[in-house]
Amino acid sequence: MSSEDNNWVPISNRPEWSDVTPVAQNDGPNPVVPIAYSQEFAEIMGYFRAVYLSGERSLRVLELTAEAIGINPGNYTVWQFRRVILEAMNADLHKELDFVEQLANKNSKNYQLWHHRRWVAAKLGTAAVDGELEFTKRIFSNDAKHYHAWSHRQWVLLNLGGWEGELAYCNQLLADDIFNNSAWNQRYFVVTKHPGCVETSLDSEVEYAIQSILLKPENESPWRYLRGLYKNNIKSFVANPTVPKLCLTVLISRVSLMFALGLLLDLISNGLTPNKDLSNAIEAVVPESIVGQDSDVLVKICSTLEIIDPMRANYWRFRKNNLYAQAAAGVANINIH
Repeated sequence: MSSEDNNWVPISNRPEWSDVTPVAQNDGPNPVVPIAYSQEFAEIMGYFRAVYLSGERSLRVLELTAEAIGINPGNYTVWQFRRVILEAMNADLHKELDFVEQLANKNSKNYQLWHHRRWVAAKLGTAAVDGELEFTKRIFSNDAKHYHAWSHRQWVLLNLGGWEGELAYCNQLLADDIFNNSAWNQRYFVVTKHPGCVETSLDSEVEYAIQSILLKPENESPWRYLRGLYKNNIKSFVANPTVPKLCLTVLISRVSLMFALGLLLDLISNGLTPNKDLSNAIEAVVPESIVGQDSDVLVKICSTLEIIDPMRANYWRFRKNNLYAQAAAGVANINIH
């Protein structure tokens, strides 16, 4: 029975437990902060200690662990003992998944619950794939950014399979909400971790990111996604003409300039030479207060970002100071030679 059930019957009044003597909690002779446990909690845990110490593996103990978990879902020892009993009894693990889902409906962010769910899924193997993916979808319907559910879903894909429809699922999530950064993260996970992924290519993903940016330039996720596609390959990133073209379009639109300028800062720092149109577009968004302060385009971008992105002003100031330091070091090297 659930600990929230008003019809809870004390274990000491249940005939089937008459042969067990509960073991009280031992806090020592002088506990510093005695905890006022409820009668229900104390009784359930007293009987749990008794069967834990005796090593009994039976249906009644399995049911008792459910009660103990009901009053404290974070008790790792109870969860671990439940797994021992499930194995000893060769229990129906599909029913165990139902048990976990009932708990998740009320307490879905409990770490032990997800650890246990993963253990059960691993025992079931590939037979659990469809059910586990659907289970996480039900969680996402209430909380689209549920960390534990996303972590579990990725574990299922990596260890049990089920990749076939994952990219399409990401497409659907992003069609529903293009600002869903968890879906963007999952999409990146799919295109980088899926073994032998043939559903997509770098060019198609770059185009997908660009179209998403043009739709909502203020959305940081596709900007980050675009960068991630070229992780450890900055030369190819700089050489791709569609990227500076994207930045030019956004600068001309004057919508959420900071992401375009931040990207240009990195591209130019790594070898991109802006064409005339891009140079003019950068100059056009430089605030009047800093016009003429410095002729270096990178310094202008940093100074502009200090103003339009106040949350990260210290970072942009740091980048600018590094530029000054690099310039000074270059002059010093010239003087030495």
